[in-house]
Amino acid sequence: MDTLNNKKAVLSQYATSANLNTRISIHEKYSTNKLGFANWIFSNYKLNQGAKVLELGCGTGNMWQNRADIITKCSELVLSDFSEGMIKTAQENLKDFTEISYKKIDIQAIPFEDEHFDIVIANMMLYHVPDIHKALSEVRRVLKKGGSFYAATYGERGIMEYLCKSLHAFGVTDKMNKNFTLQNGAEILKKHFANVERLDYEDSLEITNIDDLVEYIYSLSSMTALSQYPKDEIKSALSKKQTNGVLSIPKEYGLFVCC
Repeated sequence: MDTLNNKKAVLSQYATSANLNTRISIHEKYSTNKLGFANWIFSNYKLNQGAKVLELGCGTGNMWQNRADIITKCSELVLSDFSEGMIKTAQENLKDFTEISYKKIDIQAIPFEDEHFDIVIANMMLYHVPDIHKALSEVRRVLKKGGSFYAATYGERGIMEYLCKSLHAFGVTDKMNKNFTLQNGAEILKKHFANVERLDYEDSLEITNIDDLVEYIYSLSSMTALSQYPKDEIKSALSKKQTNGVLSIPKEYGLFVCC
């Protein structure tokens, strides 16, 4: 897919928070690790009093909810996204925190001066970026010396691999975006950062209501092959894989910490 078409596809997928909320919901309801991915990510942030922080691709901003202790430590906190719809949702979700500023930003052209931020965050979004090396050069540019960059992503042997194998009979093939995964992320990041550490989050899904999984699947742009099939047919196929009313699906998520 060329750069323009990729840009249009991402804007279409994230124009509103509906699809993203569907995907967030299944993790909240069925994850076996009750700590929660967002809580785990935040537990790994090393954020000092007075830090200047930029998040790129903030989405709905839900990860910052109930983080007053962290938000108030920041002397500057900028939440940004490529989608204006996401920014509006984030502003609504975090309306009680007047100290947060919001900005529409393309990570490939960050509108801040050199060495401005102590911390830059880009969670679950680098795989969408057309020119990832240009983006990472920009992140490096706006980071202060000694600053940290945090980038969460998925692995190649998690939910999508499971669903592709399970729904192969319906024409589903592996169209997973592998531009930036746990498997190749370190190699990409080491071109821009001297120190890169990979942290893995242990988790899985134990799904008891297959309807929720079907809605999750249909929210994924990579599952367009299923559009010709009734949802009940997909539900029936997945229900047969349950054991004692539970469908177990592996997850593979983690975080890169770069200095």
